[in-house]
Amino acid sequence: MTFRERLIGTLSAIRPVLEEPGVLVIGSQVPNILQPDAASTLVVSQDVDIGVPVAIHDRVKRRLRDVLGLRSSPEEPSVWVPESSALIEVNFVGMDPALGGPEQAYVLEDTELPLLVFGALALLRPGRSIEVAGLIIPVPRLAGLLIEKSLTDRSGEKGHRDLLVALGLLLLSTDADLEESHQLYRTLAPELKHAIRSNLTVLSLSEPIPGMPDPIPQRGRIASFLARLESTEEGGAD
Repeated sequence: MTFRERLIGTLSAIRPVLEEPGVLVIGSQVPNILQPDAASTLVVSQDVDIGVPVAIHDRVKRRLRDVLGLRSSPEEPSVWVPESSALIEVNFVGMDPALGGPEQAYVLEDTELPLLVFGALALLRPGRSIEVAGLIIPVPRLAGLLIEKSLTDRSGEKGHRDLLVALGLLLLSTDADLEESHQLYRTLAPELKHAIRSNLTVLSLSEPIPGMPDPIPQRGRIASFLARLESTEEGGAD
């Protein structure tokens, strides 16, 4: 069974949740979904992240009761684990536009579906829905997700994966997406702009990992995007 088949099977299993307006598939699987026919050649992780607006938390909980083939993990109820190898893990995280900035976060306490709510996810806006294998998959606008992933403050392997997701999004970006990313970048605080530029520099110097997008052939594309962002700053720096 291919990864694409497992991804599509998982999205099909959580269809009841995806039908709730406002819910988005976010994170590492978005580049795979955005490829033609969800080709899934930009794999950097073996799970699906689902963004849940805190305003509809209760409605999403009700929808979860109709999900088959996955079950809530006793150790971490926001993680739903597959009941067979045909599916992959699903992680639920919270989105709250009322948070004051990307550096903020809080925990939405709940016995059934607790959520970590990340301020950086407030950068995401609903984009077009993608139709694949009879499924309608809601994803965020590419520009916001590209900036969010470029803003990662995670270290080690997790941070590297975030930057590879940013690379996958960069490969799929149109000129309009890049301009929208640029405009969003301009709204950020200086320290956040600096973090994005630093992370993109790290990405441009990264070595490939087997089975994941290779940054080496794309160093020119990364450098071009970085130069576009740097052009915002006087003298190319904050």
